[in-house]
Amino acid sequence: MRICVFLSAADLDDCYTRPAREFAKLLGKGGHTLVWGGSDVGLMKVVADGVQEAGGRLVGVSVEFLSAKVRPGVDEMVIAKDLAERKRLLLEKADAVVIMVGGTGTLDEATEILELKKHGRTDKPVVLLNTAGFYDGLKEQFRRMEDEGFLPRPLSDLVFFAEEPVGALAYLEESRGVE
Repeated sequence: MRICVFLSAADLDDCYTRPAREFAKLLGKGGHTLVWGGSDVGLMKVVADGVQEAGGRLVGVSVEFLSAKVRPGVDEMVIAKDLAERKRLLLEKADAVVIMVGGTGTLDEATEILELKKHGRTDKPVVLLNTAGFYDGLKEQFRRMEDEGFLPRPLSDLVFFAEEPVGALAYLEESRGVE
């Protein structure tokens, strides 16, 4: 399975890097491919290292203004002209999506895939990995949107909330019929 991971390129505390590394190792050992922003810095590097060390493939999609930070030695690297093209390519190359901790860029990517799902434009499974309760507030906001009629589909149709890496990958494999 080709799994797109939206996540931060920042250097983060161990409470975030440890679960990200664990997820990356599970992904690689499972024979899956990481599709990610292509950067060789911060949490993006941690995840790419873990996948590669565990035998998984790496497919990066960077953007022109960040091309100096791309990871060398990947299986495939594409440089998009802008962030909109990057998001489109990341989603095109993936069978499933995992949203890890991140800033505004990650939030932008997350809401785009959920909007596509809401309108039936994709059926790819989406997992929000809520490491260390990072997305508790967002979960609450999504639930309020559902409760107050802002979502035309049940929230559970749009995203699966996982608290641990093993649960995130298990959900994706089950959703995609991977043994």
